[in-house]
Amino acid sequence: MSNRDRDDAGRARNARPRDGLGRPLPYGAEGVERQPEGIARTPAETVIEAQRLLDEGKPFHAHEVFEDAWKATDGPTRELWRGLAQLAVGLTHAARGNCVGAAALLERGAANIEPFRAEPPHGIDVAGLQEWARSLAAEAKDRVRVEPVVPRLSPGAQR
Repeated sequence: MSNRDRDDAGRARNARPRDGLGRPLPYGAEGVERQPEGIARTPAETVIEAQRLLDEGKPFHAHEVFEDAWKATDGPTRELWRGLAQLAVGLTHAARGNCVGAAALLERGAANIEPFRAEPPHGIDVAGLQEWARSLAAEAKDRVRVEPVVPRLSPGAQR
């Protein structure tokens, strides 16, 4: 058996600390607490938790919240959560300075939430998120580095 980091279930899991954008730090460095995986949340709890993490400058962690919802959903909103996870990853790439990756993920996420535009579920501002994502993607294509603005997941989301 290798000396890879493993979780309690024996699955390979990198134990290196991470920064707020999910980048690995050296062992022993002070990192940001990881977002626990596999948490069952209601759609409202998912949106609230993801918005909190986005507001704290942790889009990588918000992506993990959306990913939990995506993996736990079998119904018609599964692609909504997947698209929102992609938007969060796009924001992560933008914040890390990876404009090519940011543009690709932002455009993919905006396209994946399109089916929910006419009747947005869970109070999510699908049209506003698409506008935000496409604007940031266009900016990322024209620049070496962008200063991304945190999106509002719903019209009433507190800042």
